[in-house]
Amino acid sequence: MPGGRLTQQERQQIALGLADGLAYAEIARRLDRPTSTITREVMRNGGPTAYRADLAHRATERRTQRRRQATPREAEALPQAYGRDAGAVREYEEVFTTVMMASGMPTMMSRVLACLTLTDAGSLTASELAQRLQVSPASISKAITYLESQGLVRRERDERRRERYVVDDDVWYQSMMASARSIAKIVEIARQGVPVLGSGTPAADRLENIARFLDFVSESTARAAKQAREILHAEPGTPSGGTAEPS
Repeated sequence: MPGGRLTQQERQQIALGLADGLAYAEIARRLDRPTSTITREVMRNGGPTAYRADLAHRATERRTQRRRQATPREAEALPQAYGRDAGAVREYEEVFTTVMMASGMPTMMSRVLACLTLTDAGSLTASELAQRLQVSPASISKAITYLESQGLVRRERDERRRERYVVDDDVWYQSMMASARSIAKIVEIARQGVPVLGSGTPAADRLENIARFLDFVSESTARAAKQAREILHAEPGTPSGGTAEPS
């Protein structure tokens, strides 16, 4: 399997594959590259509908130049626990980040979330995040504010009274519940518009259909999140009702 950076010719083949509607895995197979390499390449250069081989190649050259001008500390891989391969971890973190970006999350917020998620502790201070990502404390603060508004991180104080940002299982539950509440708010607003537009009119019917659909989605999301939390957090041998089964 070839290693190293993608060539301009490979990027042109990626663009042709996307134009033909090929999946990332198929493009990767034709280029004899990992699927993660193709996914990362496309998502960091405009996505499948906006990818351009020449622009992607120039953007990569600019990023390479910036890395060469970076401090030696940035170029060195952080020590990895449990015998992990530092290069593989770094590559996976980039893939995780691009998937978050593809879901609509801004770049810096995606990087911070990926960094927190892939630490064994599941928490870091602002200075630790800034050092790992080589960005300013202001960028970290802005990203944390956004992630906190989405219910994706929470704050806590450690024994040295430092503020730490945490990602754990409960954070994802809270995020799902926040999403359900946000959808429920749209349902409420949509139904407020029905009498304004006149019940039975095409526009009012459209709003009512939107409200009914999203109401179902909101309730289903909240219910599924609660059920998953009860099941996954239950003690072994204990049903979700909380009563231990006899052995």
